[in-house]
Amino acid sequence: MKRWKKLLLILLTLLVVSQIPFAYRRHKLGRLHTAIQQVNSQRLPKPESNFTEYTGVMHVHSFLGGHSTGNFEDIIAAAQSNQLDFVVMTEHTSDKFNTAAMTLKGWHGGILFINGNEVLTASSERLLLLPGDEQGTPVGSPSAVEDVLGGARANGRLALIAYPQEFKSWSRKGLDGVEVYNVYTNALQINPVVMFFDGLWSYRSYPELLFANFYRRPDENLKKWDEAQRIGSAKLVATAGNDAHSNVGFSLNSYAGKPLLGLKLDPYERSFRLVRLHVLVPMDQGLSNEVLLAAIAGGHCFIGFDLFGDTSGFGFAASSGNERKIQGDEIFLDGELKLVVSVPASGRIVILKDGTIISDRNAVSATELVVSEKGNYRVEVYLPQLGKPVGDQPWIISNPIYVR
Repeated sequence: MKRWKKLLLILLTLLVVSQIPFAYRRHKLGRLHTAIQQVNSQRLPKPESNFTEYTGVMHVHSFLGGHSTGNFEDIIAAAQSNQLDFVVMTEHTSDKFNTAAMTLKGWHGGILFINGNEVLTASSERLLLLPGDEQGTPVGSPSAVEDVLGGARANGRLALIAYPQEFKSWSRKGLDGVEVYNVYTNALQINPVVMFFDGLWSYRSYPELLFANFYRRPDENLKKWDEAQRIGSAKLVATAGNDAHSNVGFSLNSYAGKPLLGLKLDPYERSFRLVRLHVLVPMDQGLSNEVLLAAIAGGHCFIGFDLFGDTSGFGFAASSGNERKIQGDEIFLDGELKLVVSVPASGRIVILKDGTIISDRNAVSATELVVSEKGNYRVEVYLPQLGKPVGDQPWIISNPIYVR
């Protein structure tokens, strides 16, 4: 055999061998897909509640922010296809026009839209302001954190920490919450070469489940959140950010801007499936801007990674005598106080006090725990039956119940 033929044979052999791990990863995604279907088929009936559960996404950008070409029609259609109840827009600010005034707000296509802003401060820290300042002038030089928080507080807006790994002003007054999980931040862990070959093997069959290859529990963010609440007196609601831009991929467009050829890895429809915020609203109130933001501010919400199974119906409450509170609420330690957790599918239920695990039960759909100490109690739920690595990552992250 000629030398060049031997060399070609060796290269082809190496190429085939190098693809074995990606073929196996595609096989694992197929198994994960089947396991998720099984979880959804075994969902338990929703328990009776005095609250209506609304599902939506937060931290969404359009073309207004300068980092995306996504239009309003795409966002509305994506929310409808995912059967969402609400979408919280967080447009980047501009020094030329008011993006909060121009973005989606109110009801569109049966979906409630909240217009908000993602604000970059003078110290390069980022905050999400809900709703955004429609009357404000376009932003020139970034303001100091305390000025942004003061303005938000004076105008009744929520101020949430975005990208907590970069945030330094945790002790500032006026903070309402923290985005403990962010899809974009998590995606920074992606090895582009590995993702390229994963895409070649799995994109056509399991585009959404490619997320499973890099999804990880936000350990440091959760640690910072737990610590901030342990040493401070103010409550900080936990949210998750889809950070949806619909700007990853490539395309060939006509002069009129019409796509002729291309591939988009993060269309809104797909981004909205990964992680969602489930908000609990008293049944007699209905859904509106004011009601939704009040429920979020109160911590009456939980984070659900619905890609791995529908998390709606999760419940976390505390009872003491005739008093009953839900996640986000305070309750006073007076006699026996019981925490009650129920999940829509059997899994591993972990209860944490001030960030430390105090109860860990597997293969259960409900659990109770009597507590005798003050502290901040929250829940994480896992689905070990999905296999590694997804089964080792949270399916649900609750907000705390504050035992005083």
